[in-house]
Amino acid sequence: MSVSRSSAEHGSARLAARRRSRRRRASIALAVLFVLVCAGIVYGLNQGATRISHITVYGADQSLAAYATTAMQGKYLGLIPRDSTFFFPASRIRAAIMSAHPEIAAVALFRDGFSGLSIRVDERVPIARWCGAPPDSSSAPATSTPAVADCYLFDASGFVYATSTSDVRPVNSFILYEGSATSSEPVGETLPDAAKLPAAFDFARQLAPFGSPATSVVITNDEVRDYLASGTYLTYVLGDEQHAYAALSSAQADFNLADGSVDYLDLRFDGKVYLKKKGE
Repeated sequence: MSVSRSSAEHGSARLAARRRSRRRRASIALAVLFVLVCAGIVYGLNQGATRISHITVYGADQSLAAYATTAMQGKYLGLIPRDSTFFFPASRIRAAIMSAHPEIAAVALFRDGFSGLSIRVDERVPIARWCGAPPDSSSAPATSTPAVADCYLFDASGFVYATSTSDVRPVNSFILYEGSATSSEPVGETLPDAAKLPAAFDFARQLAPFGSPATSVVITNDEVRDYLASGTYLTYVLGDEQHAYAALSSAQADFNLADGSVDYLDLRFDGKVYLKKKGE
């Protein structure tokens, strides 16, 4: 009985050893297969058929392709080329283009087959010209229109992206004055009251039907002064455009904004309009 038990135990040990050996051989085979598959993939990715060889730019100058070419130089971990159609650095290309060209709002990248890349850009829409802080302590605009080159263009988000040029026509013809940007070079900065500008600009545009269009919007702290072509200005609290417009509409029979007879209208107090005519 003891002999049979010893023989059975010996047989079980040999069976377990054979199983372990088969598992080791299977593991080695799988490892070798994995290495071969990876090597095949790396080899395939390094072939010209799967690498980007031509770049097309839509909506902008073709020279922007150079940023993509530069971004795709080299290899990941020394193995996978950056210009692989499957692994090209999209975020790196976008960042390079937008950093060098602040006037571009968005960059979209599309594969064009296995060896092409298409780049489509959308440029920022100029909302108005920003000409820095109010020219003097009284927050009055300059008596003459500032030189175009002394101002900057900004988009709907308040992002300052370029020096103004004479051939660019912003959405709004009036000029914005408000506190200086955070650096000596405004391009790339966002205006301090960017979130409140859409409502302020809507109000400025709504002044034209009262007789005279706005020529400049001056923001100082929490107050706005809208200067009209007739020489009149209106002042109200920034962010309170709805109440200011309601008060202005209710009192329009008491003034004429078209003939320059009004010095200013004060709309800073809810439901009230304080008016000062010239010569008073």
